[in-house]
Amino acid sequence: MRSIRYVATLLAALATALTATLVVATPAQAAPLFKAPYPCGQRWTYSHHSAEVRLALDFVRADGGGTAGTPVLASAAGTATRHYQASGAGNYVVIDHGGGWKTYYFHLAAFSVASGAWVNQGQQIGTTGSTGNSSGAHIHYEQLFNGVGQNIVINGASLAPYPGGYHQRYLTSDNGCGGGGTAFWTWGSGIRVRSDVRLSAPVVTTLPGPTLVYVLCQKQGDTVTADGYTNNWWARLRDQNGYMTNIYIDHPAAQLPGVPIC
Repeated sequence: MRSIRYVATLLAALATALTATLVVATPAQAAPLFKAPYPCGQRWTYSHHSAEVRLALDFVRADGGGTAGTPVLASAAGTATRHYQASGAGNYVVIDHGGGWKTYYFHLAAFSVASGAWVNQGQQIGTTGSTGNSSGAHIHYEQLFNGVGQNIVINGASLAPYPGGYHQRYLTSDNGCGGGGTAFWTWGSGIRVRSDVRLSAPVVTTLPGPTLVYVLCQKQGDTVTADGYTNNWWARLRDQNGYMTNIYIDHPAAQLPGVPIC
């Protein structure tokens, strides 16, 4: 009888401990794996204004592309709602990710999702703009837990301590990079894949001959002249994690159809 009572007491203690463990969940434990709020392969710089009370970051492009009009992407899946505040956030979207977590995206030029719609991570929710109280196009981005602003964490890594101005720290997005892409064959041999759309950028790998590649997106960069062709469009390759000139993509168009802009 004593052993039965001892086992029962032990089980009760374990149940209490388990309950306490489940209740006391820290924000870090509950957070989704957030990704950057802009497209795969793009490099942006960010800063924090001390007057902002919710630990927000402002992002602008730093890879030669234009900030205005660039797609704004959901950094994690959830339910999106559209809002407007003329004297402040302008057009903005709030995504409820569950578990007390929400993200905010301010100053959008336009919405790309219906209010109340479910969005997947990497889905476009708007375009970057400067609506509301804003002096120039940028993405004002926030992560809130139970209504309280948190230090921004991307791919599990905190971006704190925040810089007080742009071009001090940078972040390249991998949002939407996983899987997917449009399949194309390359032609020619010894085709260099570079880390960026510049001829001076480091070579990531070399394609020895015709290769099936998956193009995630494309953007304009250095003009390349080769084999009688001239083109300044470059394709971002999924599996090689770099860019190649579109000249050696086996397609007649300089800008590949059906492939988004990086």
